[in-house]
Amino acid sequence: MLKMALFFAVIAVIAALFGFTGIAAGAAAIAKILFFIFVVLCVVFLVIALVVTKKIVD
Repeated sequence: MLKMALFFAVIAVIAALFGFTGIAAGAAAIAKILFFIFVVLCVVFLVIALVVTKKIVD
């Protein structure tokens, strides 16, 4: 998912350089949404991993 966020960020930068502001804004919005979904999932899985390992160790 992080790859897709970076892909859309690169598309947004390239589109902005060529003057396609609508496409750049859309790609940037998609990249932002994917990045925040990635961060939320990363934190959720980190918390789950910490809880499970704590239960296994105890």
